[in-house]
Amino acid sequence: MRYAAPRCLDAGEAALVVEFGDSVDPAISAEVLALDAALRAAPLIGILETVPTYRSLMIHYDPLALARAALVVHVEALERAAQESAAPSVRWIIPCCYAPPHGEDLAAAGEALSLSPERIVELHSGADFRAYMYGFAPGWCYLGGLPSALAVPRRASPRGPTPRGAVLIGGGLSLIGADPMPTGWYVLGRTPERLFAPSRDPSFFVEVGDALRFEPIDEATFRALEEKSARGEMIARREASA
Repeated sequence: MRYAAPRCLDAGEAALVVEFGDSVDPAISAEVLALDAALRAAPLIGILETVPTYRSLMIHYDPLALARAALVVHVEALERAAQESAAPSVRWIIPCCYAPPHGEDLAAAGEALSLSPERIVELHSGADFRAYMYGFAPGWCYLGGLPSALAVPRRASPRGPTPRGAVLIGGGLSLIGADPMPTGWYVLGRTPERLFAPSRDPSFFVEVGDALRFEPIDEATFRALEEKSARGEMIARREASA
């Protein structure tokens, strides 16, 4: 649900959280990104960093250089003038291998959802996702747009570390993991692409608000693309979003 007006909440003494709603929704995300863009276009001395999430924008600031009251006035003025756009302008085609050994949790997810592994792959690769935020660790990209049939709850206890580039589902969302981590999500497949590469420019190529689709590939293609990715090549394809 979208709030009638944004809420400005303190996060400690040096951060302000501007909340626009309480759900994962493209319209709420559009408001978050519109304010983020407006702050970058009209920077205020004392703002150090902005961090967009599903439903809010966190603004880190220096309280010795910028008073909270002045920041709130600036944010409210920009928010009223910001032009939001819910439709992504860019769509990325991300290769994903759902075949063994990469679809580690397909059987377990299928049992929980009462779906065959083949049907899970069909639904997941046929969905249009939206990048809502990065979080948890660098390069972990959280995606909305998961088909309702794949809305499996997270595990009651975490599974072992995921592989690099794991493509996961859990709690009604999908996710691309950058590095091995324990998680309560289900691993459906793996992409050879690296969403976060410190030595590459840009280090993050998928921006919050972009659209994504997963393209199924076989194991041989995965290995060939993995070699290219290891050399620093970008293997995801960029398209204009319809």
